[in-house]
Amino acid sequence: MLTMNNIIREGHPSLRKIAQEVNLPPRDEDKMILASMLEYVINSQNPEIASKFGLRPGIGLAAPQINVSKRMIAVHVFDDKGILYSYALFNPKIVSHSLEKSYLTSGEGCLSVDRAVPGYVPRYARVTVSGITLNGEEVKLRLKGLPAIVFQHEIDHLNGIMFYDHIDNNNPFNPIPDAVPIER
Repeated sequence: MLTMNNIIREGHPSLRKIAQEVNLPPRDEDKMILASMLEYVINSQNPEIASKFGLRPGIGLAAPQINVSKRMIAVHVFDDKGILYSYALFNPKIVSHSLEKSYLTSGEGCLSVDRAVPGYVPRYARVTVSGITLNGEEVKLRLKGLPAIVFQHEIDHLNGIMFYDHIDNNNPFNPIPDAVPIER
C-alpha cells in the first residue's frame, strides 16, 4: 500500500522529467504500480483509513510523484453532479480541448507540494482525454469542471510541469479573461 512516504516532494528531479510511454500491453509490475496509485487516492479520501495511515487526501496521482517516470495517472473525483470519475490510465493524452479556460477559485494543491501556493491556475474548461485502463481497454473521456482540471493537473506531471508553473507570479489572482470559475 502506498503512503505519503512513497510520494516525492517538490525539488526532486523526477518531478521535472518527461515521463516515458508505457509499453503495451503493460507489464504486471506496471499494472501493480498503477493499481496501487488508484488505491492510494481512494484510501486517502476515506477519513478512517487516511487517519490510520497518515494519508494526505488527494483526488489524483501521477507516477512521477512516486518516483516512477512512466506515463500513468490515477484519478478519483466527483463532478458537480455527483458523478464519479475513477480511472487508472496508461499513456493518457489530451486529444482535444476547448478554447475557453477555467480555474479553481480556491487554487490547486498537490501531494508533492507541502506548502500552500496561492493563485489561479488557468486550465482548459473542457478536454477529451484518451488512455488505456488497467483492463487494457482504450477509453476516451469528455471532461469538464473539476474532473477536467484534475486530469490536466496529472497529465502535466507526466510532462515535468507543476501546477504553480501556470500561476502569474506578478499577480497570482489576476482574473483569467473569459474563464469559468469553479468552486470546490
